[in-house]
Amino acid sequence: MLRAFQWDLARQTERLGWLLAQLPRYAAWGYDELYLHLEDAVEFPSLPGIARADAYSYRDFEKLVAAATRAGIKVVPIVNLLGHTQYLIKTPALRDLNELRAPDGSPLARGQICPLHPRTLEVAEKLLRDMAPFCTAGKVHVGLDESFHLARCPRCRAEVARRGLAAHFAGHVQRLHTLTTRLGLRMAIWADMLAFIPEAVPLLPRGLVACDWYYYPFTRHPRVELFNFKECNLVPALRAQGIEYWGCPMNGSFRHEPLPVFGERLANIVSWWQRCKTTKAAGMLISSWEPSRLAQEMTTVVDAAAASLWLNPEADDTTTMLAHGFARVFGLGSAGAQTAARAALRCDEHAFAGYARWEINERWDGCASPNENIARPARSARFFARLAGQKHPAPFAASAAFLRYVALRDAFVRANARAVFRLRRLLAKSATPTVGQVADLAAPAQTTSKMPVRLQTGASGGMSILSISGKNAPPPSLAFTAAVAHLRSDTVAFAAEIRRARAAARAMWRRTRDPQAASPNETVLAQDAARLRNWRKWLARVRRCPVAAFEASPFCGRWQLSFTVRNFAPALQKIVVEQPFSDGAWRGLGGRFAIEFRAAAARPRANIRREFSVPVDDPAAPLRVAVRGLGRIGIENVTLTDGVASLRPRGSRRFILGRPPPRAGWPEFSLEKNADERVLVFPTS
Repeated sequence: MLRAFQWDLARQTERLGWLLAQLPRYAAWGYDELYLHLEDAVEFPSLPGIARADAYSYRDFEKLVAAATRAGIKVVPIVNLLGHTQYLIKTPALRDLNELRAPDGSPLARGQICPLHPRTLEVAEKLLRDMAPFCTAGKVHVGLDESFHLARCPRCRAEVARRGLAAHFAGHVQRLHTLTTRLGLRMAIWADMLAFIPEAVPLLPRGLVACDWYYYPFTRHPRVELFNFKECNLVPALRAQGIEYWGCPMNGSFRHEPLPVFGERLANIVSWWQRCKTTKAAGMLISSWEPSRLAQEMTTVVDAAAASLWLNPEADDTTTMLAHGFARVFGLGSAGAQTAARAALRCDEHAFAGYARWEINERWDGCASPNENIARPARSARFFARLAGQKHPAPFAASAAFLRYVALRDAFVRANARAVFRLRRLLAKSATPTVGQVADLAAPAQTTSKMPVRLQTGASGGMSILSISGKNAPPPSLAFTAAVAHLRSDTVAFAAEIRRARAAARAMWRRTRDPQAASPNETVLAQDAARLRNWRKWLARVRRCPVAAFEASPFCGRWQLSFTVRNFAPALQKIVVEQPFSDGAWRGLGGRFAIEFRAAAARPRANIRREFSVPVDDPAAPLRVAVRGLGRIGIENVTLTDGVASLRPRGSRRFILGRPPPRAGWPEFSLEKNADERVLVFPTS
């Protein structure tokens, strides 16, 4: 069985010298092949407009492949030719290849290439010819994964209506196979589309290579996330068609993770190793995706640990495998490697994983749920502080220092959202309000900083409007003044944490990448610094005019809608909150995928609860919660609050949105349109 690893050059910018230095090491660890995911990361001489500004030159690529050959490693370029072809569509000269069209027929700016476009085969042939000299394994991989925009354009819809989706997809595979055969190459594809269109398998060309991927631990067969993690065994159908089977685990991070979840990554690799042996697979490819937010050496540790499966088969526990990985990558002795491995596995308990955690990178005002547990991030911060202070390899120590900041930020943001609500309560206690009519809530003139308007429960239990204007607002209490001063002091301290985190992010980045370029983590820190400046300005306004505490802040809105999301049957759910604007159209206030990217959620039945919160400027306008994508989601504990008054919606506070996902077949879904929705009506009188 061949053993292969992958570098995602499309989404990483490792220095060429660093890559070259790793090749003899991978060869020593027993790897036979290197797969290179390209997109626009390399120059294509026949299509000069594709390569991005920091792409590897054709000469660089020659050096990389030559070094791999000297090390005894054969190379397989990955040239995406259906899904993940934004690298082509972004080029104006190739925009017309897009499957997705505007109502007037013009190509959209994003999408995937159309398999029936008159120029598709011409472009594919140029790409493949440019890469053919580097296919030293005698293979080229053409991707084809996650191609969910199939049959959207008129010509493709017509073919599907005439021949069926299976023949439509298989026809594209056959045409590409003809191209690669003329170049003397075998063709590999990712196998996920065959789980959705199994009828295509008997129509595929013999001799194809199918790379089956799944990135969570499993016991028997890999699963399909969009089918609520239903098991899927493609081996019998592929073998009957004469198609070579490979198993593909993953070594690193999902999207925004600064550190791999080591235990789950190794468990995934072990699952595939056992399956590959059981099914007599031709090979196992350990893939790597989007590693630019972590220190590249930390995914290399996982690759090196995986090599224990064939170098040290007696090392059958995760800690020992990972210790071998640390020893191989960093030259640690047995004791130091064991210490590092145990520390890395403890990091899994504090992983920054899943969209519920990652959204703080984009906005701070989505973390204001009253049910959030702010003790947990504080514990994580203490853990990473201890870890960063210990003697570990530099990339690991820098990762721990950055994750310390991530945990501190979690606690800081959630604590300050609560602090804003507390300021409002302190102000309300000292205010002498004037009571208006509930209908006045709809008047935009009432929602200014000089006249903050909010709902408050009256003595009779009904709702009234409490308006505190600049004229009749009393002086703030001593507690209010002290609270503002304390928040200003905390802000200064947190600014210092951002500076420390920037140093950690640089250390994670510069060891293997261009030190002149900014890392994605540094970009997030710059955005955090901007939000902190806005918070300082908000506090300054509140200090001058206390009623400004009822204005929206970087941590929460004038009002905040919060609820618990219960993901009991994971698939591909996206939760969205919408509100109608003046033109009557509903627009999104916030949204989030429910995907966790953790083994605990990769099962048909789960019980994952996450808080969801979104700022609301106008509490009188209708609100609705919707689900998009595939699957059902539970909504619980719905609350609309400004920190003083808390409103509950009429009817049940617990409901389920969506429909069960399909168990087989082509998954029809949209991430732009609601699959199910519930309008929330809050009592105002």
